[in-house]
Amino acid sequence: MSEFFMPNPNVGNRESSEDWRIRGMTPLTSPDLLQHEIRQSPNSKKVVLGARNEAAAVVQGTDEKRRLLVVIGPCSIHDPKMALEYCDKLLELKKKYEDDLLIVMRSYLEKPRTTVGWKGLVNDPDIDNTFNINKGIRVSRQMYLDLTEKGMPIASEMLDPISPQFTADLLSLGAVGARTTESQVHRELASGLSFPVGFKNGTDGTLDVAIDAIGSVKHPHHFLSVTK
Repeated sequence: MSEFFMPNPNVGNRESSEDWRIRGMTPLTSPDLLQHEIRQSPNSKKVVLGARNEAAAVVQGTDEKRRLLVVIGPCSIHDPKMALEYCDKLLELKKKYEDDLLIVMRSYLEKPRTTVGWKGLVNDPDIDNTFNINKGIRVSRQMYLDLTEKGMPIASEMLDPISPQFTADLLSLGAVGARTTESQVHRELASGLSFPVGFKNGTDGTLDVAIDAIGSVKHPHHFLSVTK
């Protein structure tokens, strides 16, 4: 547990009107503070914004090269060093096929689980059930900055509605997965993001829920959120 972990005195007390199932809490670094500590560089910003515009053009059919948008990478990232090595190899292919493909690196930080299991780099960066989320968001943001500094645009799944506050400025593409495509919360989140977002088919394999999600997201939404 984190040294800043604050035990909940009401844990297990069913007479308490709230939080009796919560063992305790660890204060979370604010998104503004983290973005101040790990600042986006001018080169990173250029890569991110350029790929956002290119991806939008490909999807809208206005890309002059008529390229295919391809998101390539591991299911999720567990080792930033390996991710950077992978990035170096993918950059070679990105350059080689730049006239035919718009390559974006899949850089997922969170894993949706059917039941239980490791939830990703943000949730448990040391993969040892210590759940040092403050470390996870720092490691993740630094990795995203390093990837984009190399010239690689990145994509990630929008799984937790809070975590994008820490990294969204470094993303060129987002995705909403099969388990959350029907979720109103994720549709609201996607409506406010500053980059193109794709929706996966539902868990039953049909496309109807993804089409409905796209129809929902193209409209403005009012929704609850947290400040940075």
